[in-house]
Amino acid sequence: MAGGGNYGGGDDFTPMTEMNMIPLVDVMLVLLIISMVTTPFLEQGVNVELPVASGQNLQKQATQEPVVLFLSKDRNLRIGDTPVARSDLVKALKLKFEGRTEKELFVRADKDVPYGAVAEIMATVQGAGIERVGLVTKPE
Repeated sequence: MAGGGNYGGGDDFTPMTEMNMIPLVDVMLVLLIISMVTTPFLEQGVNVELPVASGQNLQKQATQEPVVLFLSKDRNLRIGDTPVARSDLVKALKLKFEGRTEKELFVRADKDVPYGAVAEIMATVQGAGIERVGLVTKPE
């Protein structure tokens, strides 16, 4: 009675024809949880430490989304979320303000950027046809 390998019928060793979905669902849930936990930490942008100054908050009824020019500590430029080379700044500003009625720009420069660099950027901005340029600071 050294028997064969069937042990009670031919159905025990037939290949499984359907996929087991439980491990796939487990992996997908883990990946979803990881992405939900890490997403708040993935904020993109340039860290700009604004200088502190006393002044009044501007209360304005803006009809259009304000355009903000960021100048980081390492002097990289960004218009909104778009990085811009210094040589392309005038072209990018003209393109951004094309068709806008309000030619107003806010400059958010890091407090460690020298005054001369900020003044140079503001002169370039005004040379691009921007009528009003404002500096953004942190309230005291």
